Amino acid sequence: MVRVAYLLALVVMLGSFFVAVCSAEQEVRRLPAKLYRDKMKAAWMGQMVGVGWGAPTEFQSNGKIIPKADVPSWQPEMINQFDQDDLYVEMTFIRTLEQGGLEASIRQAGIDFANSGYELWHANKFGRKNLRQGIAPPDSGHPQFNSHADDIDYQIEADFTGLIAPGMPNIVIELGDKFGRLMNYGDGVYGGQFVGGMYAEAFFESDPVKIVEAGLRCIPTESQYAEMVRDMLAWHQAHPRDWEETWRLLEEKYRLDPHYCHGLCSKPDGDEAFSIDAKLNGAYILMGLLYGNRDPEQTITIAMRCGQDSDCNPASAGGVLFTSLGTAAIPDRFTSALQHHTKFSHTSYDFDGILVVSEKLARQSLQRAGGRIEMDAQGEELFLIPVQPAVPGELERSWQPGPIANSKFTPEERLQITQEAQ
Repeated sequence: MVRVAYLLALVVMLGSFFVAVCSAEQEVRRLPAKLYRDKMKAAWMGQMVGVGWGAPTEFQSNGKIIPKADVPSWQPEMINQFDQDDLYVEMTFIRTLEQGGLEASIRQAGIDFANSGYELWHANKFGRKNLRQGIAPPDSGHPQFNSHADDIDYQIEADFTGLIAPGMPNIVIELGDKFGRLMNYGDGVYGGQFVGGMYAEAFFESDPVKIVEAGLRCIPTESQYAEMVRDMLAWHQAHPRDWEETWRLLEEKYRLDPHYCHGLCSKPDGDEAFSIDAKLNGAYILMGLLYGNRDPEQTITIAMRCGQDSDCNPASAGGVLFTSLGTAAIPDRFTSALQHHTKFSHTSYDFDGILVVSEKLARQSLQRAGGRIEMDAQGEELFLIPVQPAVPGELERSWQPGPIANSKFTPEERLQITQEAQ
């Protein structure tokens, strides 16, 4: 009887073991490397199409919808955007990771950003100025030193985080805490983590609502940015075919209500009605994704017609959508004139080069997340990506900021910064 009981216990134990193995096996997402490359390539194209198409309208329509008749006609050459801050800033961050790996420190990221030579505005401009003056991150983005902390800046340059971390939201969050804090704080950081989270999900999901919900899981639920995302989802559900009504509801709450615009940098009322707030412009990204019916033209033009930073917002909307579509679903008129070997301003990358380094970093992210690569039946590489719930950081509010970190560059670090403070 003892032997029988032992055998029964062994069977139960082995059964539990195999159930655990099967359960663990189910907790991975499978992404063929070939499909990853295609979707990542489409994402970079989408950013370039969106910013190129919207560039003539940037800040030409503040607090009002751009009339459909005033939307520029698409020309294939518009994709060739090699001198746009939507693209070259994130490539500085990619370069930091290429040289130092995913473990590169926030201080090294700050030194590299301080040494960049391109023109910048708003949070980027003042964050870089702080860095050049010796204020190290995260204080370079703290509201005590940067009155633009809630601006759009990290939001427009966080695309790369999702592209090098497909299905890996916690790496997106980690990268946001490294690069987003060079110039932003609170909702300004969350905007980039949200956008990066959408990109990471778009490798696996085609439903825009589910993509948006995945991005939402990457940021603190109590933040006003998260509140905006929830509002956009609810307004879309209530007015599924009337984006202009949702736009009006959005403007009333997130541009005109001082409890939400805070006046840190934007001018919520008056003749200018200017706003570069991350929440408001982030909502315009969602307007394109939620109301664009997964159509490239509709998605980009709706995000553009919302106004304000109307090249950055369609760039993000186009990038996320194109990721979910893949290159085969992108009309040829959007990509036929792409120049593959023109360098992006102040970077070492051309289009083909940024694809190579993006994949290199994605493989590092896979290893960091505990994933692995297997070969499928056809001998093709398959990324096995662990399913891990997103773990957002602690809540910060730029209008009620926490204490500064008193972070300053050491004399040795300051010697590495070769650009003058300006």
